[in-house]
Amino acid sequence: MRTTIYDVAQKAEVSMSTVSMVMNNKGSISDATRKKVMKVLEELQFTSSRSSIVLKKRSAYTVGLLIPNLENPLFVEIAKNVCQRGHELGLSVVICNTENDAEKEVQYITRLKEKNLDGLILAGGFENDAILQEVVGEGLPIVLIGQNIPSLGVDSVHVDDCLGGYQVTEHFLSLGHQTIAVFTENTRSSKERLHGYHQAIKDAGLEYNESLVFVCDSTVSSKQLAKQILGLINRPTAIFACNDLLAVGIMQGAKERGLRVPHDLSIIGFDNTILSRSIDPPLTSVDQPIEEMGRQGIDLLIERIEGHEKTKRQVILFPKVIFRNSTKTHPI
Repeated sequence: MRTTIYDVAQKAEVSMSTVSMVMNNKGSISDATRKKVMKVLEELQFTSSRSSIVLKKRSAYTVGLLIPNLENPLFVEIAKNVCQRGHELGLSVVICNTENDAEKEVQYITRLKEKNLDGLILAGGFENDAILQEVVGEGLPIVLIGQNIPSLGVDSVHVDDCLGGYQVTEHFLSLGHQTIAVFTENTRSSKERLHGYHQAIKDAGLEYNESLVFVCDSTVSSKQLAKQILGLINRPTAIFACNDLLAVGIMQGAKERGLRVPHDLSIIGFDNTILSRSIDPPLTSVDQPIEEMGRQGIDLLIERIEGHEKTKRQVILFPKVIFRNSTKTHPI
């Protein structure tokens, strides 16, 4: 029976991607690891010919999926689609919920590396850039879903967040709203959505008012913040929530203030999760092609693991506003 790269990886106690990098003299591999892999290659009389490399079994691949918050339906949907695509390809997918905790990110990545992980997918935000730089330096294939970090130089698939923010603001403006607040998170994707909002305000010839931008991180905090600002005399007539969780909190806060959506306040969310369809009134929200993001994320990772691509790839998908009943024309 012919020896495969999987056999080499098992005996050397490293990932198949590490064996591949040693064989092709690529990546940042320590001298000790390189020598260990070379020794096993010699012991097993493994040839580095193209025909041998093709014998790698995808069913032997194990990939990690780091999710920042499983309370957010968006990440549940991403995990579902990543796992579904992984199952189609015969991969093992290990899911870790970091809860937006930088320390947990380090712990999970460390544990996954100990399991000879072949690749890693990061969905959404990530707090600890230092550990990511370290992993990239070690040569582990990484794909980002839902964001792009240019400094990392890794593959990514994400929606055009800036365009989504622009579309939301443009719609509010078309309805006659001019005092438009934004509830945002301190994440890369939310900052891009805020940039789109800013650009749409500028293109409409209006003055950008930074006092209308509010940073919060949960449904609870957005609810409390909404109650506060909606009690002001010059309250906003429309609010753009940079995700559906924040939008739900805003709607709850408005209700407790005695305001009706959309009669007294128009709201638009982002992500188009199940929350947007189940709340009353149904929430207008920006749709992300989650199924496509999950499938493309896995496909990008497989191509990277198997060495088919050499350059960084960034797949940008288009957002689409799904109109429901949470907005209305503002009387002039």
